[in-house]
Amino acid sequence: MKPRSLQHGAAPRWDVVQPVRRVRPNGVSITGFRNQGAGAIDLPLIPYPAITVILECGDGSLTVNGGTDRSQRGSLVSGLHTGAMRMSGTNIECVEVRLSPVVAYRVLGVPLVEMAGGVVPADAVWGRAADRVRQQLGDAPTWDDRFAATEALLTRHGRDRPSVDREVAWAWDQLIVSRGGLRVEHLAESIGWSRKRLWSRFRSQIGLPPKHAVRLFRFSHAAQGLAAGDNAAQVAADCGFADQSHLHREVLAFTGMTPTSLAGAPELVLEDTTRAEGTFVQDPR
Repeated sequence: MKPRSLQHGAAPRWDVVQPVRRVRPNGVSITGFRNQGAGAIDLPLIPYPAITVILECGDGSLTVNGGTDRSQRGSLVSGLHTGAMRMSGTNIECVEVRLSPVVAYRVLGVPLVEMAGGVVPADAVWGRAADRVRQQLGDAPTWDDRFAATEALLTRHGRDRPSVDREVAWAWDQLIVSRGGLRVEHLAESIGWSRKRLWSRFRSQIGLPPKHAVRLFRFSHAAQGLAAGDNAAQVAADCGFADQSHLHREVLAFTGMTPTSLAGAPELVLEDTTRAEGTFVQDPR
């Protein structure tokens, strides 16, 4: 597989590699990153509706400054977040995994609400298995081998663990399909739950309250539009913001950047790999 390169300003170039074959299970995407060049990087991490796992496999250093005002070095897990975060380091080589919260609830085996808005070390989630996969990834001769080792880790830790409630999974899928364009009251009514019950179950199993998840999806849709070069006023209208000022405030809150700055750095916005497959896309009632 041939890596593609990304460049942000004068920062060192990134080589980006993705698996040729489709990753299993659904709701999982895996990407390899290699930071080329001697200079240090310092980049914002754009919020996305997925749990992010970063597994180091090189000799460089990687640090993420999370929304909890604490920094985390090395392999880590980042919960759903709606605030600005940054990544810094030198000579970074890593495998990044993005997990739908529906999948992450089972694979990680820890309450997602405990890591919402921040980052935790990978060994706090997987224990010594995180060190073993770090060694495997470092010894692997090819990116294909690294991706296979990562999939094996996810598969192994996803066995025999509880899944999210069927109703919660369905509600998450509806947010994917609508890109955050649904009211929480509508979701609760559709599954026959009270608003309070949906709020409680959704927050504990997904990691964010439903209304915060709606904001995250809406922002992610807007970021994709801005990165594609769409007019900010049109993006605001298409994504359900009250007006362009509302869009400006949300982008600033999520990234610490203005819409103009975000539009001028499309390489910071990850490709949209959210999939509404493999969970419960039919009404669960």
